[in-house]
Amino acid sequence: MSIVTSGAICWRWKRTCFLRKNGRNTFAPLASRTSRANALLIFRHRRKFIRAGGSATLNICAHSRPKEHCSFAEPSKKSRLPFPNPQSRGSGLLRLTAATMDEGFPLPLNERDLPHGKTFVCEICMTDAAPQLRVLVVDDSPVSRKLLEHALSSEPYPLLFAKNGEEALRLFSKHKPELVITDWMLPDLSGPELCERIRTDAHSSYTYIILVTSITEKDSVVEGLSAGADDYLTKPFDSNELRARIGVGRRIIGLHHEIDAKNKLLMEMANTDPLTGLPNRRAIEEWAERQLRGAARHGFPFWVVHVDLDGFKKINDSYGHEAGDLVLKKFAEILKKNTRASDISGRMGGDEFLLVMTHVDGKNIHLAVDRFRKHLASEKFLFGSGTVVTASFGISGFQGKEPPDFSMLVRRADQALYCAKRAGGNQVKIESL
Repeated sequence: MSIVTSGAICWRWKRTCFLRKNGRNTFAPLASRTSRANALLIFRHRRKFIRAGGSATLNICAHSRPKEHCSFAEPSKKSRLPFPNPQSRGSGLLRLTAATMDEGFPLPLNERDLPHGKTFVCEICMTDAAPQLRVLVVDDSPVSRKLLEHALSSEPYPLLFAKNGEEALRLFSKHKPELVITDWMLPDLSGPELCERIRTDAHSSYTYIILVTSITEKDSVVEGLSAGADDYLTKPFDSNELRARIGVGRRIIGLHHEIDAKNKLLMEMANTDPLTGLPNRRAIEEWAERQLRGAARHGFPFWVVHVDLDGFKKINDSYGHEAGDLVLKKFAEILKKNTRASDISGRMGGDEFLLVMTHVDGKNIHLAVDRFRKHLASEKFLFGSGTVVTASFGISGFQGKEPPDFSMLVRRADQALYCAKRAGGNQVKIESL
């Protein structure tokens, strides 16, 4: 995390920026270049917080752009200043750790030293933002709910409250809280029953559940944990213990979020061609199988288009594999730009591509596919003094109630493709329905 100053800190931010000088906070509209500045403290101002939103660079004073550059000397060096971390973690606020500040020009330390009409800008690079934790509290007792609210009042957790199990399930379905604190005894459901209902929701990310009850028997503890609870806290509870157990939940939730993100990335990698960024054969087949069943159920046309680049081996042999990769990427770009949201296009491997198109009439399919051919033929590549690359297209289709195997449609499209190749290439051939 760094702060880069353009001239100095904006005058409109004068009440939020101080220098630590000789052990005291000194008001400084502009940062001092001297080494005596050992900490820059940024405080909350009128509760206008900078919310976490990933890495970014923001102008704090975007509303007051500098109308002219300051007349000070050019910066000559940089120094790194430490920042104190906020006491409350996980609040969604940025954790400021250090600042890099330009030095090399004299900066006034009081209001009258400011040049008239000057505007200064301070930019912050934001990193290391902690996600906000939403907490659902379920208890039929107003006193217990108030005690839990008071115990968590110093924590930056948005709280939701429910008086019974059904209300808790409605709030859970709507807000998807990351953590649930529930009493064992509820008017309609028991705490373990609520845990089981929450665990059956497979569409949400992992939820950490804490059971809070006056029941201390070991059998009850086992029953609650077996029903899906992650932790168990007996009444009357200690506020520090409650916050500590929530802290454990935060760490577990963070690990689950990391696992989910990595699994999503792995799934994308498994379904994406690394060179072109297009879906690979596996992704196309999974998508096409679903669409093929939909075509049979609703009766719309379903088309498979097999594409092969003409003379691609010669390009690789004559100009190298880098030139071949450039051709593949350019054709992939053409496919991306011209494939509708209801269709899919991807790379099968080598110089072969596959398109699946739906909701196109038989009289229009040739025209729709020929647009791809014309786009590629109009491209001129820098290698070989403006080389022109063409492609051949073979089409097979289906429309009816009994869908064939997708692999059979691909084979039929492949047969039509070779008819186009034997006819000289750079053309579109259709196998009849």
